[in-house]
Amino acid sequence: MSEYNSNYSLYLPSYSIGPNCYREIPYVTRFFGKTAAVIGGKTAMAKAKKALIDGVEGSDVRLLDFIEYGGNSTYENGDALIANPTVKEADMLFAVGGGRACDTVKYVADKLDKPLFTFPTVGSNCASVTAISVIYNLDGSFRDYYYPKLANHCFINSAVIADSPEKLLWAGIGDALSKEYEAVFSSKDDALSHTPLMGRQVSRICTDPLIEYGAQALESIREKKPSFALDQVILDIIVSTGIVSNMMTTVDSYYYNSTLAHCIYYGATVTEHGHSHLHGEIVSLGVLCLLQFENRADEVERIMKFNSSIGLPVCFDDIEIDESEFYKMADKFVQTTEWAHMPKGVTIENYIDAMKKLNRIGREFKKNK
Repeated sequence: MSEYNSNYSLYLPSYSIGPNCYREIPYVTRFFGKTAAVIGGKTAMAKAKKALIDGVEGSDVRLLDFIEYGGNSTYENGDALIANPTVKEADMLFAVGGGRACDTVKYVADKLDKPLFTFPTVGSNCASVTAISVIYNLDGSFRDYYYPKLANHCFINSAVIADSPEKLLWAGIGDALSKEYEAVFSSKDDALSHTPLMGRQVSRICTDPLIEYGAQALESIREKKPSFALDQVILDIIVSTGIVSNMMTTVDSYYYNSTLAHCIYYGATVTEHGHSHLHGEIVSLGVLCLLQFENRADEVERIMKFNSSIGLPVCFDDIEIDESEFYKMADKFVQTTEWAHMPKGVTIENYIDAMKKLNRIGREFKKNK
């Protein structure tokens, strides 16, 4: 018998949340350096800039510059930032913005081996606390996953997020809806060790807060006011799902982070109108496809009612995809990490069949609403 020799490290998110949480920057970063390059989207940095400057005022932390990240999480944009003299000079990197900005700067920080702090300005995804980056091709299609180190800390300013576009939180709710269903489904065939088992259990708290507080959180965004409901949804989207991602993903041992629901998104990137719809919007329809594949009629009904109540899709018509494009989507499915780690019994044919059935159910639901 060979000697047991399993070694690994798990890095979990640390975070601050609240309308004044940027005041914690000097304390949290005190062991990591004195200078920071702020990198992010143009609009995101404009909205967070004053709060960032106020947050470090009177401290030893100096913000060297505010640098646009390039508009998409591509290796090309990341490499351009790696070559930027200010980025090279900075002790720390501050990633400000949405998921693609954070994913780009995670790649940069990993390559340069610099401390990274994230400042999400939208509640649309968990990228600011995960050790995985979604990388795209220059044409906007999905390329691959990059596995960087985790951000050292995440600052979730609920006042900044309350001033973000409603549509992004809406899409974030749709994306987070997938976490429990995908984590449980993708790991169902395996006897899980401690870390992925804990991740699967954490995933079970990801759905109900979205259904309970989602509509109220969207109302807070419309009013541009922080609230308890908004905090619960933000923490669900950013932290709860992020913890699951970090516990249920490794580079080469296992991948339970996403499955059939996200295949719908990646497939949509090669359809005629897929780029017209947001990631989480499409994933929320993928959740219904996954539940239909599992023949969970009660859960299909529950999530379909919720999706409809806040305007998320319930059939492929809602995201402008025709059934004639399903096999083109399937060609993209099989290129993904998700498909390579699929549970037993899933085939292109039976999943497309589930997609068609869900499409009919969704159309009927809309007709009878």
